[in-house]
Amino acid sequence: MPNADKVIPGSPVTVEICVERWCRGTVTRERDLVAEEVPVALVYHGVPHAVMLATPADLEDYAVGFTLSEGLVASPDEIRGVEVARGEESAEVRITVAWERFSALIQRRRNLTGRTGCGLCGEETVEQAVRELKPVGTGARMSAAELHDAIAQLAHLQPINARTGSVHAAGWIVPGEGIRLVREDVGRHNALDKTIGALVRAGTDPAVGALLLTSRASFEMVQKSAAVGVAFVAALSAPTAFAVRLAERAGVTLVAFAREHQHVVYTHPWRLEPQ
Repeated sequence: MPNADKVIPGSPVTVEICVERWCRGTVTRERDLVAEEVPVALVYHGVPHAVMLATPADLEDYAVGFTLSEGLVASPDEIRGVEVARGEESAEVRITVAWERFSALIQRRRNLTGRTGCGLCGEETVEQAVRELKPVGTGARMSAAELHDAIAQLAHLQPINARTGSVHAAGWIVPGEGIRLVREDVGRHNALDKTIGALVRAGTDPAVGALLLTSRASFEMVQKSAAVGVAFVAALSAPTAFAVRLAERAGVTLVAFAREHQHVVYTHPWRLEPQ
């Protein structure tokens, strides 16, 4: 079953604070839970690459997923090690990769802060940000009923969001089995990278399933998914035109507005059976 709330020691994913709640003219003082968010530095062979704001959970998964989905390595076996170091108000993830990949990485180093909602923060050129991807393979196929069962399932597999109402999730669907893994984060890109990383670390090929996102289907979400071979991406919110064009070129089935009793298929509808 999906895992959540796995944190590094001393890193709660939620924080309790005092608030004043106003409702219909009445003010009450209460305790409330808010999602934690910390700077996470991604460091390759001792060289800072990026600082992202993220939920301090599943950071090993995040590092592996980010490294793969950003095209910093060509395959999981080029990631040689991941180590998480915790500071008082931040975390550093130290990653080692194959030497030839590190040499190329230095050329596109992006030592800038990535905000929570940032998808292409810090890239220096359009070519770095908008990578050419190989078309995906056949990938997963499923029925509309399976997709909507997964949508209903996902709502019950987000414990951090249930407490705070402020984090995104990315779920991995296996046709015939439903959602098998979920990761949450304050950043939608981070949640997706954590899910990809968790699959790869478990030795699972992401391409044999589909991804279900609680966010909009923006360009970089489709790009990250296609980069690891996922051919079916569904999002609860809207797509962007840029994302639709990429999905069409890469052969990805893109579904959006995936909600109870409805969805819209934007590209390659043959993977989604209507019944």
